[in-house]
Amino acid sequence: MYLARFPRRVLAHLPTPLEPMERLSSELGCEIWIKRDDCTGLSTGGNKTRKLEFLMAEAEEGGADIVLTQGAIQSNHARQTAAAAAKLGMDCHILLEDRAGYDAANYRGNGNVLLDRLHGASIEMFPGGHDMVAQLESAAEERRSAGRKVYAIPGGGSNPTGALGYVNCALELVSQANERNLHIDHIVHATGSSGTQAGLVCGMQAINGGIPVLGIGTRAPREKQEQMVFDLACKTADKLGCPGVVSRDAVCANSDYVGEGYGLPTKSGVEAIEMFASLEGILLDPVYSAKGAAGLIDLARRGEFAGKRIVFLHTGGSVGLFGYDFAFAG
Repeated sequence: MYLARFPRRVLAHLPTPLEPMERLSSELGCEIWIKRDDCTGLSTGGNKTRKLEFLMAEAEEGGADIVLTQGAIQSNHARQTAAAAAKLGMDCHILLEDRAGYDAANYRGNGNVLLDRLHGASIEMFPGGHDMVAQLESAAEERRSAGRKVYAIPGGGSNPTGALGYVNCALELVSQANERNLHIDHIVHATGSSGTQAGLVCGMQAINGGIPVLGIGTRAPREKQEQMVFDLACKTADKLGCPGVVSRDAVCANSDYVGEGYGLPTKSGVEAIEMFASLEGILLDPVYSAKGAAGLIDLARRGEFAGKRIVFLHTGGSVGLFGYDFAFAG
């Protein structure tokens, strides 16, 4: 698959490592590897950097002098977008929504928010319940009217352009497996705005990779999550010039580990953070990767992965821990 025909600005440290997690595997009774997309390099790394390679290239091609995006207060996507804009000499404006309802000073000013500001982004904060898609378009139009050349990035960078980053990841992972003669039975990762899973599924389907992708939901119910992923995967396939390559049964999500809601830490997520940290020296974040890992751990304990080799794709976000210190009190 020839991705080089699409504009791309190299921002990430690729390929990211693919490593065995021997102690966690021993604890859970199945073979678990980790794809270290927390090591993509841009402002502590994370999965959004792959997407931003294509999104920021599109922004540059269109002559943008400012990028706008939106997300939750502790948005990993916002932080990486601010860093990419800083690296490329663009202004960045971020709209942050209080989806969790926490008043803690660290939540509202530390972690990702601190780094947003360090990268030079301007920030607007909104209470929960806003239509952030409409708010983003309004903010973009306001700046266009003032003469700015605006490039607006949807939440999570999740559109067909951004999803190309995870089509590329699918190619990268299959190449790494081929080089090591490593048979992979499942890829497991946290899924939210859908771009990561849509790109992986589209890429795997397009190259007949044969590795099932399981997204562990962090926000939406299963039916809604799967539909979002499928819709975006199909649009991404259209962009790649292979319409119809994505089958509906290739899209699988499990939303049993969301807990009380998006951005709200769970007991199983905190346990996952502690297990990864104490057994493997790897940091997760409470919003995304910890809930993905909680699903992995629970399914492994229930024997779903017995005799299988699983790759956990780490979407990054550990800087968010510093905004959620209260979740570990006591």
